Amino acid sequence: MKLSLISSFSLSLLLFLSIPLPSLSERCNPNDKKALLEIKKGLGNPYDLITWDPKTDCCTDWAKVTLSCDDKTNRVTSLNLFKIDVASHLSPAFGDLPYLKSLDINNVRNLSGPIPPTITKLSKLTFLRISQTNISGPVPEFLSKLKNITYINLSYNNLVGTIPPSLSTLSNLEFLRLDRNKLTGPIPESFSKLAPKLTDLYLGHNQLTGVVPTSFAGWSFATIDLSRNMLKGDISFLFGKDKTTFEMLLDHNKFQFDFSNLKFGKNLARLDLNHNKIYGSLPTALIKQSWQLFNVSYNMLCGKIPQGEFMQRFDLYSYFHNKCLCDSPLPPCKS
Repeated sequence: MKLSLISSFSLSLLLFLSIPLPSLSERCNPNDKKALLEIKKGLGNPYDLITWDPKTDCCTDWAKVTLSCDDKTNRVTSLNLFKIDVASHLSPAFGDLPYLKSLDINNVRNLSGPIPPTITKLSKLTFLRISQTNISGPVPEFLSKLKNITYINLSYNNLVGTIPPSLSTLSNLEFLRLDRNKLTGPIPESFSKLAPKLTDLYLGHNQLTGVVPTSFAGWSFATIDLSRNMLKGDISFLFGKDKTTFEMLLDHNKFQFDFSNLKFGKNLARLDLNHNKIYGSLPTALIKQSWQLFNVSYNMLCGKIPQGEFMQRFDLYSYFHNKCLCDSPLPPCKS
């Protein structure tokens, strides 16, 4: 009888020990793990996320290239999905990672659908990149609720509609890319409220119309890209001796102004104005700039091309198709 009881106890102990139990040392917060597994499911359970196994610790065993956890709180603070093979959408579960500071989704070509509104729950988010995907819909108004955001990059997608003026309420925003989409309408006048904090503004390769707000006059950028839109008018106020702007990409628009008397900040090294309606002459002040890029082709400029060290870096393709520009690298001026 006693032997039978001992045998039954031993068998029960063996069965208990054979049941897999959660590791007492697991760092990953169970709520974060649940959200991540929902995100994986929404992406179609791609092979690239094979390490996202519910039986393992997301903070220690899942691929470090995709996420990281804070050493003190053990909460997921960054999520990076780069060049993974998916055929689905962004799950609402992205909003269930409350400690997330950085969300980086880049070069995920088959990702489609809109940006989920639940992203507004990520109150700690400072970095957001969803680029080189097939996401669609408008640039969401609700992004204005991400009050700690400093960096937004939604370039190379299929976003449509107008640029929401509400983005101008993001007082910490330093970097904004909305280029390479299908956006229409004007540049919001209220964007001037983002100065001087916002230093990089990329709106190129869209279908924007109207004029550049004159409220941009007192604003210097590291880079301003308005290229390949249908913008028009006088943008001479973007130039000035006191400007600290480094790069101005303004080509393929309908800008029309006199170039003759413009002044240039000493930091300006990249300027592309090709395919506009700019007239006048090239000021001699151009020779003082350390040009890396300079292109004024396909305009209505006239007169002698200033000759100087950095001006000589560029061939005729930087100047041709103007009304009557002359001298090297174009043919000599007629006396």
